[in-house]
Amino acid sequence: MRTPIYKSRPYGPSAARFGGERINDFIVMSEGCSNSYLLETSEGNILINTGMGFEAPVHFKNYETHSSAKDSIKYVITTQGHVDHVGGVQYFRDKNPGLQYIAQAGIEEHQSYDARLSEFRARRSSFRFLDEFNNAFSYYAAEGYSDFNPQDRPSPDITFEERYELSLGGLDLVLIAVKGAETNDSLIVWLPQHKICLTGNLFGCPFGHFPNLVTIRGDRYRDALTCAAAAQTVLDLEAETILYGHHAPVLGKELIKSELCAYRDAIHYVHNETVKGMNEGKELHTLMQEIQLPPELEVGQGYGKVSWSVRAIWENYAGWFHHNSTTELYSVPQKSVHADLIELAGIDALIERAQQKLKEGKLEESLHLLDIIFSEQPKQEQAIELAIKVHEKLLKDADNFWLNGWLENQIKLLKGGKTTPLAYD
Repeated sequence: MRTPIYKSRPYGPSAARFGGERINDFIVMSEGCSNSYLLETSEGNILINTGMGFEAPVHFKNYETHSSAKDSIKYVITTQGHVDHVGGVQYFRDKNPGLQYIAQAGIEEHQSYDARLSEFRARRSSFRFLDEFNNAFSYYAAEGYSDFNPQDRPSPDITFEERYELSLGGLDLVLIAVKGAETNDSLIVWLPQHKICLTGNLFGCPFGHFPNLVTIRGDRYRDALTCAAAAQTVLDLEAETILYGHHAPVLGKELIKSELCAYRDAIHYVHNETVKGMNEGKELHTLMQEIQLPPELEVGQGYGKVSWSVRAIWENYAGWFHHNSTTELYSVPQKSVHADLIELAGIDALIERAQQKLKEGKLEESLHLLDIIFSEQPKQEQAIELAIKVHEKLLKDADNFWLNGWLENQIKLLKGGKTTPLAYD
């Protein structure tokens, strides 16, 4: 019987730390916001992903510790265009004159898209990453690293559409373009001689979890069937090792096959059940509550969640108009009548009903009532006290990187704390 791998692996990313580790006789791994890997050959080295700009010197130091040829990098390959993969490219260029950077052809579109919304996402990501980054910067300062390397937005020297083959020092690499759970410019690096696949974050941040079809920080919807197809591409390689974008390698042909089949089939199940419910005329929130993975398709929900993905699939197909109310088609929000509800019901009655909902375990309904109060009186002390209790109960049952971060931050704000924009650019 399958024991899902997510139960034995961490699910959250963290910034690079000094150290690194050798995972075989020619590959060194340096963990970070996304893992970086150094592939050594007799004719020079190949770097897979460079981390954020501020992480690049840390990765370099780690490679310096484990490899005698860390400054003989001939190629850099990034598995996707996110900032935690491409940010250190220029740093490694400076260390290795003549280095060539290879990426999938969609990287420029993706980097332009990311840059377009950088301020928007910086604000919306702060709740989750501010404390982690501040802790990382304090750690770096204690290690004597405080003049942080800037973030790069690199242009590749070599791009390809579907497939690119490369050999260096007897090591063969096959780069395969494959849209996945994170970006449309994703690629995987296949080492056919060794049955090793470097996937980056092709299946989302943590391996063994449901993909994040929608992000709390704000992003384009990811297509469910595209994510499932990405899993099939890797399955067809019959890899014996996956070097993932976060945390330790995944080892064993049968384990990899089992996990990727479960991931692929879980996506198909949620997709098909959502489409079935849509055709049957069920409301979105009903589907979000009803659709659950069967035991044989259990995967983690530490980054993406099934209920969130149901909504992402629904809206990716059908858009934002749910046909529930004429008001959806107009610009006046529901909160515009909250003052009227307060005047009619009274704050005391709303708080009393919210307290009753909390006692009944109807936590989301309690928050709906409290939101009415907060829209007009954000400092109402009884409502704040009650909202803290509701969020603490929700946090107790939460097990998701983004949801936990959101709830923790809301509790901090309710208690008078602040969340400032991310300081590092």
